[in-house]
Amino acid sequence: MAKQLNPNDVLLEVKDLKKHFVSRHGLFGQHTTRVQAVDGVSFKILRGETLGLVGESGCGKSTTGRTIIRLYDVTSGEVIFDGVDISKVSQGEMRQYRKKIQMIFQDPYASLNSRMTVGDIIGEPIDIHNIAKGEERQKIIWNLLERVGLSKEHANRYPHEFSGGQRQRIGIARALAVNPDFIICDEPISALDVSIQAQVVNMLEDLQKELGLTYLFIAHDLSMVKHISDRIGVMYLGKLVELANSDELYDNPNHPYSQALLSAIPIPDPDATKHGQRIVLEGDVPSPINPPSGCRFRTRCKYVMDVCKEVEPEFIEISPNHFSACHLNTVNK
Repeated sequence: MAKQLNPNDVLLEVKDLKKHFVSRHGLFGQHTTRVQAVDGVSFKILRGETLGLVGESGCGKSTTGRTIIRLYDVTSGEVIFDGVDISKVSQGEMRQYRKKIQMIFQDPYASLNSRMTVGDIIGEPIDIHNIAKGEERQKIIWNLLERVGLSKEHANRYPHEFSGGQRQRIGIARALAVNPDFIICDEPISALDVSIQAQVVNMLEDLQKELGLTYLFIAHDLSMVKHISDRIGVMYLGKLVELANSDELYDNPNHPYSQALLSAIPIPDPDATKHGQRIVLEGDVPSPINPPSGCRFRTRCKYVMDVCKEVEPEFIEISPNHFSACHLNTVNK
């Protein structure tokens, strides 16, 4: 059953977000290279919903998440959180928003300090934001451990003593320690065994219902994204090429890139797989240093036209709440 969300209750709005990385090279650093990792992404996330963000490796989805939370400085654009453009606030002012916005990282081991106990890892954000001290702090840590399926006895252990799934649960507990409103889940299950992935996703859904959380769920596993997301955005080479409700995107993908991604999802039915049409994309993803002119997907698209080489397609609403950036939408009208 779909969630009853208020379309006017926008928690996060991203407007024309760009993140370009500039590096200098040459004998005296006189040459510069600009990597257009994220190049004009716009979307909204309603309070209480999950927006999935998918695409191939290197498409800019993780960079989008890290730029929203200001782990990377914004090159241009706006990140409006609860009515405030946090892309413009100082690092000191950003501290108060880090209580409201948290992140769960892809690698649960690399994101945990191996020299700290689990209790100190979870307690660190509590200390930084002066939430509690002493016995109250300890009770919060124990409660968080139990909430993510661990026990208070685990508080005195170190990260290397846990499995990958347990470490990711610790990372989730740390994110919850400051009572956030919004959590960016940066491929939180991609490093886990398949048998553990569903457990973590189900736990995230339960926490969302219990605590009223809002998620940006970044992943490349399209079947899992459909399971957890209310809406899904598809990224390609730093651009958002399609955005729609979860069921609508899977039933009626519009953009040729979305169609190719969805055709690659394994189907647990030999007959359906045998007769299904697998769309194989030719060539590699172009470099974000020198992206193609016009439509960035044109070098791999079987429907490419002359206009695709010259004009960048507009991101338009092709049906209610279904947006796509493809010239076929205007040519076929």
